[in-house]
Amino acid sequence: MLKSFLIILLAGLLMTACAEKETNPLLIEWDTPFGTPPFDQIKTEHYLPAFKSAIEKHNTEIEAITSNTGEPTFENSVEALEYSGADLTKVERIFNAMTGAMISDELQKVSKEVSPLLSKHNDDVNLNPKLFERIKAVYDQKDQLNLSDEQKVLLDKK
Repeated sequence: MLKSFLIILLAGLLMTACAEKETNPLLIEWDTPFGTPPFDQIKTEHYLPAFKSAIEKHNTEIEAITSNTGEPTFENSVEALEYSGADLTKVERIFNAMTGAMISDELQKVSKEVSPLLSKHNDDVNLNPKLFERIKAVYDQKDQLNLSDEQKVLLDKK
């Protein structure tokens, strides 16, 4: 009896977690004019789960770059890094706009929870030795790569 109850409880929690991800307006593609955020649907309780999910996804993207066994190229290292973290950028921009426009006690509380998560994540990315080596390998051969001006600027930025 207890075992059945625990299984049902765990299944319910899992379904709730999955439903949260699907209904969190920060984690879905927006079908709005000009791709604007659906601010009327975003609630304070959406931010922390969205940040955690976006950080996890970005970690997976970084892992894909660093575990690539191919020779580091501009495309599979620098460009891949530039395009990684799009979900995190999206959530951060909305959160920063909201906290800049209408800070509340609830948003300040979220900010206090999110700030150390973002700091750690940024350190993990910026201080990743495998990622550094891939970017450095591309940088060291930049004169032979025939990069466009835009690519040169991006490489210097990384």
